[in-house]
Amino acid sequence: MAVIDLKAETALDTTRDRYGRTVHASAAAAARAQRYQAAVEAYTTHLAPYADALLDAAHRALDELPPARHTTGWRTVLDGLAASTAEIRRALDRPAAPGSAAEHAQHTALWPHLTAWADHSAIAANLADQHQQPQTPLTGDDQQMWTERARVAQRRGELDLIESWFAADGQPITLAYLVEDDDSTVVALRGDPDAPGWQVIGHYAHEYEAGQALPAAVPPGVLRADVSRFNRPEPVPEVSLQELIRDVAEAQAAGDASNALLTATQHGYDAGPMVRLKELLETAGQFSSALETVQGRQIAARLAALGRQIDFLTTEVHEAAEDLGATVAVLPPHRVPVPRARPRPAVDTTPPAPPPRAAATVRHR
Repeated sequence: MAVIDLKAETALDTTRDRYGRTVHASAAAAARAQRYQAAVEAYTTHLAPYADALLDAAHRALDELPPARHTTGWRTVLDGLAASTAEIRRALDRPAAPGSAAEHAQHTALWPHLTAWADHSAIAANLADQHQQPQTPLTGDDQQMWTERARVAQRRGELDLIESWFAADGQPITLAYLVEDDDSTVVALRGDPDAPGWQVIGHYAHEYEAGQALPAAVPPGVLRADVSRFNRPEPVPEVSLQELIRDVAEAQAAGDASNALLTATQHGYDAGPMVRLKELLETAGQFSSALETVQGRQIAARLAALGRQIDFLTTEVHEAAEDLGATVAVLPPHRVPVPRARPRPAVDTTPPAPPPRAAATVRHR
C-alpha cells in the first residue's frame, strides 16, 4: 500500500500548481481511480486468503495477554479490521463490470476499508506473532546491584541509551550501554530512565542477545487516533518562504515588500509560513508530551515557550509589514540594475591586442 500510495501521490503532484491547488481535475481523478484499482488487486492477491486466520490468531493472543491500558483499544482495532474484511468480501463477491462507473464507485467505497488494513494491520500481525517467551529477568540482590551500577554510570554520564520500546504489558524497556573502565555492557532498563524508580532487568553481551531474551516490542501508539497516512486531506494552497524572499528581492515599491511579509504572517485557511511554524511547534509539543516521559514533558514545555515567542514575533513582523506598506515609497533610481546580457562586438571590429608578455627574469650568479 505504501508503494501504491507513493505512486499515486507522484501522479497527483503533476496535477497541481506550485501552490498545491489541483488544476487538472480529470487527471487527478484518473490517478485516484488507478490507486483504488491497484489497492483492490493487492488486497485480493496478498491478504484476502489470510485475513480471517490472521485476525483469529491475533484475538487468541490478545486473550492471553495481561491487562494493560492498550488492550481494549487493540480489541477495537481488530473488530474494525474484521468489519472491513466483511465489507471488502461482500463487494468482491459481487464485482461490478470492469472499467464501468459502477466499478469505480465500488472501489471508491472500499478505499477506507483497504486503508484501515494498511494503517492498522501491524497490530494484528504483531499480536499473532506474540509467542516469544522472554527469559526470567534479574531479581533480588542481582537486580539491586546492577541497578546501582547503572545509576552510578548515569550520574557520570556513561549510561548511553540505545533504543526503547513497549512490551505487551505496557511497560517501557530501554537498552543502554553501561560503560565502566573503558568496558561496556548492554543492560535493559524497565521504566523511564529519567524518572525515579527504574530498574535493570538484564545484562547481555550484545544487542542481539538482549533482543532474544527480552519481551518483544509491540507497535507504538499514534498521536492522533483519527489520522491516516493514506487519507490525507487535500494540501492547502501555500506560498513558500523561498518565493516570498524572491518577491522582496524583485520588489521596487514598499508595498510589494510589505505584501510578502503580510503573506508570511497571515492566519486562517491559507496561513503563512510563520503561522505554520507555530502550528508545527504546537504539534511537536503535543507529541513530546504524549511520550509520557520526564524528558518528553520538559521538551514539550520548551516547545510551548518557543511557540509563544514565534507568536510574538509573528505579530511584530505583521506590524512592521503594515508600517512598511504605509511608507508609500519606492527604491531610489540610483540603484540601477546590471544588464545580464552583454552586447556582442561588431563583426569588423579588431579584437584587442593581448597584453605584452613579461620579460624573462635574468638570474645573475
